[in-house]
Amino acid sequence: MADIDQDAEFHRLLNESAQLLVQNRPGEAVERLLALYESAPQHPDVLINLSGAYILQRRWDKAVALLIRAVDLVPDNAMLWMNLGAAQLGRLETSGPRQQERAIQAYERALQIDPQAPNVHYHLGLIYKEQGELNRAGAFFQRALEVNPADRDARRWLDRMAQLLQEAQAQDADDPPLAEDAGQDDGGVA
Repeated sequence: MADIDQDAEFHRLLNESAQLLVQNRPGEAVERLLALYESAPQHPDVLINLSGAYILQRRWDKAVALLIRAVDLVPDNAMLWMNLGAAQLGRLETSGPRQQERAIQAYERALQIDPQAPNVHYHLGLIYKEQGELNRAGAFFQRALEVNPADRDARRWLDRMAQLLQEAQAQDADDPPLAEDAGQDDGGVA
């Protein structure tokens, strides 16, 4: 890999692919990245960019297959674990419990490597919100704000979790106790 790291053309194409991803042009990025992947299949930046391009294209299976190999090759790269979490989750709205659990595991591994990893706490908050674990979701949105105080989405979701928890508590307070809860006789014969 040392020779590749000195190759100006390699870096030019890698930088170009990164720019294409920033411009939300993943198809063009994949074209450049596949050539780089053939010459450097273990290079972490190639793996991150190529998997990111597949994620943007919603080609989750391709991204997962690539990233599983990538984290085996470079297990201490938080960005690879972050991408693996995103790829395993797919679209949150259509993901199932197994996908969510795999994503949680990958995101937690990213946080073990880098507790300040950008957006990981936020994504975990979204998963737990989707699962109805509002306290846990709120804790992750709070942590996202600690990592990035300017994260307006995390602030909005943290406020929303607080509102939902208040509404749930108010609902619980308004619900009359059930007969068996209040120790009332149901009128039956003993």
